[in-house]
Amino acid sequence: MKSKFIFSRLPVSLIFTLFFFFLIVINRSYALSPPAGSPTKPNIIFIMADDLGYGELGCYGQKIIMTPNIDRIAREGIKFTDFYSGQAVCAPARCTLMTGYHTGHAYIRDNGQPKVRNPYTPFPGQNPIPDSVVTVAELLKAQGYATGCIGKWGLGNTFTPGDPVKQGFDFFYGYKCQVHAHNHYPEFLWLNDSIVHIPGNDGKSLRGAHHSQDLFTLEAVKFINRNQDHPFFLYLPFIIPHLSIQTTDLYLDMYKGHVPETPYKHHGYLKNPYPHAAYAGMITQLDAAVGTIMEALKGLGLDGNTIVFFTSDNGPAYNRLGGSDDKFFNSAGGLRGLKGSLYEGGIREPLVARWPGKIKPGRVTHLPSALWDVLPTLCDVAGVPKPAGIDGISFFPTLTGTGKQEKHDFLYWEFRSYGGQAAVRMGDWKLIITDLRRRNKKPEVGLYNLKKDADETVNLTEKYPEKVKKGMEILLQQHTHSILFPFPELESFINEWLKNH
Repeated sequence: MKSKFIFSRLPVSLIFTLFFFFLIVINRSYALSPPAGSPTKPNIIFIMADDLGYGELGCYGQKIIMTPNIDRIAREGIKFTDFYSGQAVCAPARCTLMTGYHTGHAYIRDNGQPKVRNPYTPFPGQNPIPDSVVTVAELLKAQGYATGCIGKWGLGNTFTPGDPVKQGFDFFYGYKCQVHAHNHYPEFLWLNDSIVHIPGNDGKSLRGAHHSQDLFTLEAVKFINRNQDHPFFLYLPFIIPHLSIQTTDLYLDMYKGHVPETPYKHHGYLKNPYPHAAYAGMITQLDAAVGTIMEALKGLGLDGNTIVFFTSDNGPAYNRLGGSDDKFFNSAGGLRGLKGSLYEGGIREPLVARWPGKIKPGRVTHLPSALWDVLPTLCDVAGVPKPAGIDGISFFPTLTGTGKQEKHDFLYWEFRSYGGQAAVRMGDWKLIITDLRRRNKKPEVGLYNLKKDADETVNLTEKYPEKVKKGMEILLQQHTHSILFPFPELESFINEWLKNH
């Protein structure tokens, strides 16, 4: 479906940039050249969308939703075609990003709430990562980086060891609990360990006075201004386009009346009267925030010394949940599977990065890589020693075109939810097991050649039994037992399969 908009792509970022331009002026006089004492270490901004599909950006083939600023990052930097999330849902994906471990070794492997409710916070939060876990924020902070996290955390609530301010972040603003983040007009947000009430929002309604994305963008620009004279790491796990479907009139009106709405039976989350238009508006609102951040860097003379990444945590919502419509938007880019699935559509994600003078413009890489590779990559960007024993491999040589790129022998996932699944990618081949925990249903094994069949439609298990066996051996070797997320069904199935083959 081709866009019928009367709007050009340029005004999306221009309007939003003008709206926030005064922030730069208030915090510091506008500078066109680098300020004195500019850091020699590069600044790092890592932006992660929430439930954004592989096909929901213009640079990845989207035809309806306007994303000019993210497309610009791809055009002026590098685009990854075979980049993966660490998991098919929120919390474990974020754990792989923060720690450099895949889900066979990571502490958090699934969503879940602590058994004991935190009495000091309105929302339960997710299972916290312990003090013993080393995050990329802790590594960068130890080397002099100012560290900030703005958006959705999901790895531990306030007054737990997993609180972001206890995991290496000097500054946090946003949602610490994923349940809290189900409304984009929250009654309150966290500022470090304090609750900040948002006037005009009740956290329950479809509309409010202040959209969380606009608040996050404002805080991101302020953080950049505060830390412009020394290196910083700004992690921006934004909430868009996670449900509920909520945006502001500015972005809704760009699509309302220009994209058709179709009847559907609503279930889950708040109901938006214009779900197609509002969903598209949300993503354009996110894109405009990226544009504002890029303009802030340019205005402060930091553009050339800052690497900016953009990706997503997992695939898009399914079954018109909350009004979402993956088929209308081709959200997964034609790939099989959606959020919660270890098929490609649930875990293959966009990744674009821009670093003027270091990343040559317009490059495309087919290097298979994943969120657990980000920690060692950022260590190389910052010149920080990498921890030993992690699963991640730095893709810094691919970014800069310098040095030899080490490659994975395999990429690994295990996921005890959504029926129980496990998967391993070995070069162009992918083995996936589903239905490991479904009652009255036998597990299914699939083998696919992703180079020829990225949509995973032709099962080649009978034709290439040796590749199936190799994948099973990797799954058994990489899986370690987790007390918090036990998966005995995976262990027993693979052991039985190898015994019989």
